[in-house]
Amino acid sequence: MRRNTYALVAAAMTVGLAISACNGSNSGTQKTDATSAASSSAAATTTSQATAATTAGESAPLPSLIPTPANSQQTKGPDTIADNGIHMYFQVNGSPNEVMAAYKSALEGKGWAVETIVTSGGGATYTGTHGDAYGVFDGGGFNTSTYIDVCSWPSKPANPNCARSDR
Repeated sequence: MRRNTYALVAAAMTVGLAISACNGSNSGTQKTDATSAASSSAAATTTSQATAATTAGESAPLPSLIPTPANSQQTKGPDTIADNGIHMYFQVNGSPNEVMAAYKSALEGKGWAVETIVTSGGGATYTGTHGDAYGVFDGGGFNTSTYIDVCSWPSKPANPNCARSDR
């Protein structure tokens, strides 16, 4: 067990050295081996997640393209879905029509070109593009509760189905 721990720490330190070498800056501070290994491991995990959700032609990872709706009460995700996509879920305090209209504006503010697919008294469904990225934004609810499911992919998948999450 101890041998595996040393191997893990050594691997994390190697990744950390590679990351710091690419960084090109030196703050002059020193870290203990344990702190350095933990930081390197966290940085490697974050880098892996960002890389998985980014394509070569896109400058930002998918989660950074998705705005959090105003008055959000609960957020879940991002969860990985088919075709290198992500799924996020938001529970928002507000009427479905008002929340979805505001969310459309927030998407456009983040650079999405949004197309309305369906609107009703209980919400709306939008699709959109942001560079090569493609998204489906489905929201609905009742009274002052709105539930939004967001799916985004690095490029439009053959079947852009955005299934609703477990609520």
